[in-house]
Amino acid sequence: MRPLILAAVALLASADAFQSSQIRRAGLAFSPSRTRSSSTAITASNANEIVPLKQGSTVALITPMTPTGEVDMPALRNILRFHVESGTDGLCILGTTGEASTLSMAERATVLTAAVEEVKGKIPIMAGVGTIDPEHVKEMTQQAIDVGCDAALVVTPYYVKPPQRGLVKHFLTMAEMGLPVVIYNVPGRTGVDFQSNNLALCADHENIVALKDATGDLDRLEEVRNYVGDKLLLYSGDDSTEAEYVLRGGDGCISVTANVAPAQMHNLIMAALNKDVAEVEKINGPLKELHNNLFCEANPIPAKWAVKRIGKMDSAYCRPPLDELAPEFHSLIEASLTEAGLLLPTQ
Repeated sequence: MRPLILAAVALLASADAFQSSQIRRAGLAFSPSRTRSSSTAITASNANEIVPLKQGSTVALITPMTPTGEVDMPALRNILRFHVESGTDGLCILGTTGEASTLSMAERATVLTAAVEEVKGKIPIMAGVGTIDPEHVKEMTQQAIDVGCDAALVVTPYYVKPPQRGLVKHFLTMAEMGLPVVIYNVPGRTGVDFQSNNLALCADHENIVALKDATGDLDRLEEVRNYVGDKLLLYSGDDSTEAEYVLRGGDGCISVTANVAPAQMHNLIMAALNKDVAEVEKINGPLKELHNNLFCEANPIPAKWAVKRIGKMDSAYCRPPLDELAPEFHSLIEASLTEAGLLLPTQ
């Protein structure tokens, strides 16, 4: 009897993978019909609750903190509601912008739980789980599963500079945890660039569903598409090039700018998906300086100051070794916010 069951599961998985590749590019919701065994820690009930990733603007969310460095939970909940109300298409929490490397597992659980309580079922929740140690990545992924997140953002392990074959094994191992995986390639931070031909070795795994490409290399998009076709959603992780990335065939962005301009970013990406170049230029023009100047110091330092400046939280505290925005950059960010229509000139 067991071989028949396994054969049936394999057939369903194959059908689901084919269906997924056909409809992802249309931005339609795809939810696998299969359920997973208890060994993956995803039960039949919560697997059915997974909100599929989609095309659009996903915010790379900051983690608000009090002036003494504790996670500011009231501010976090307020910001989460702000994004739902503003049309943000997805939530990426506890990534680079969320200062995840400074949070304890207990703090991570608190932040992820708040996100699930505030937005679950409204927009997909992608939890950053990237670090060097694969066992720790598994631990964080299991936590994201237990809390009820919809996907895991897995960065290329940094500093140790693993070979390409090691990266392939790493991503395939994390995909076996059962949660949809977004591969995060950001060589400027990690010191390693996951090559497109090796990405193709991961794309056939049913739980690897997307790529966050933060190389800023627009020519890379065509190369990736040639290797993976429509098997993966392709998100830009570079605000300064994301509109062009989507116009060229990308599926959306995971954006720092969306922390302060969520409605504008949603509208921008929708226009780009519709190939409305005039509308893209109209929306993106006032945002260009903001895209650039939110990186005048290390992310998320300027972004947190900007979120505070528009009144969404009371403190721009960043945990060490980061610091608050240097005073000489305050006027630069204010001018960019004003240009984007997020501050009145007299505010």
